[in-house]
Amino acid sequence: MADDRHGTDDVDDETLDAVAEALRTAETGVALTGAGVSTASGIPSFRGDDGIWERHDPADFHRRRLDADPAGFWADRISLRESIYGDVDPEPNAAHEALAGLESAGHLDAVLTQNIDGLHDAAGTDRVIELHGTHRRVVCDDCGHRRDADAVFERAATESDLPPRCDCGGVYRPDVVLFGEAMPDVAMDEAQRLARDSDVFLAVGSSLSVQPASLLPKIAAEAGSTLVVINYEETPRDASAAHVLRADVTHVLPAIVERV
Repeated sequence: MADDRHGTDDVDDETLDAVAEALRTAETGVALTGAGVSTASGIPSFRGDDGIWERHDPADFHRRRLDADPAGFWADRISLRESIYGDVDPEPNAAHEALAGLESAGHLDAVLTQNIDGLHDAAGTDRVIELHGTHRRVVCDDCGHRRDADAVFERAATESDLPPRCDCGGVYRPDVVLFGEAMPDVAMDEAQRLARDSDVFLAVGSSLSVQPASLLPKIAAEAGSTLVVINYEETPRDASAAHVLRADVTHVLPAIVERV
């Protein structure tokens, strides 16, 4: 068998068959997805060459900035949203659809995602745990009221009266985890439990460099799960993985689905 740890996009059939067999026989299958799953839908990655953080300062989106300068935070957040989405309405790609197919066929119990784009939901995955929240909603910092983000951002972009406020007077904020904030306890607790209980854990399109989400594959592997890493670049979890596939997620995931 070829050593798929150092392979290229030409993943050998034996490796694909082994991953498919592990999913087919697993009682609990879980996937963790990162930015690499959404780049094929036209959403730029945040890190790396020409990533979003090369064009925007992450410090501008820290919790402290929202508290100290909510109007400035919102002005920069509008610019950030334009950089990420522009005039494009992203749609699920073959990787999102493959994961939804694995779930509908009973081979995947949940998708844990670091992405905030909502494309797993759009692809039809029922159980999506959004570890970093979602860009589709805003939430009032005072009363907790949530509403659709598009209308709030559109109004904020055309009016000079920032920040946008809830009817209660509180400041709206994107319903995402900001720098300086902890992950939501409920989402992270459920993700850790699923990682521990998994028989197969797919880490897909993630550099696995951002904690605490990057600890989930470690938790799974230490609990005896078959860890599969699918990512073009090396990750800190490669050494503990049963299979490491250096492959385009939009190609390799459909290939695995065909074999399952």
